[in-house]
Amino acid sequence: MSTNWRRTLGNVRSFVGNSMGGLRGGSNLASWLVAGTLAYFLWIKPSQDLKKEQEQRAALAAADPYRYVEKRKPLPDPQETGLMYGNKNKTNKQVE
Repeated sequence: MSTNWRRTLGNVRSFVGNSMGGLRGGSNLASWLVAGTLAYFLWIKPSQDLKKEQEQRAALAAADPYRYVEKRKPLPDPQETGLMYGNKNKTNKQVE
């Protein structure tokens, strides 16, 4: 009876070891450390920074809506004046 749970424990350890790439000891720990570090800096940290920035913008906008200015580049406009508000001072000179 005692060999049954030992065999089961051994099978579980073998399965876990094989599922992690079959590496043992220091190389296994180092590979998981590198993978975890890359995952943190490529996925987790950018999403946390974006979330924090959005919360700060929302708090600033809620505190004083007239003081808050969205910082973004203006859209390019194909009009002659370069303004989004209309084509003021437009002169229509027809060439004959």
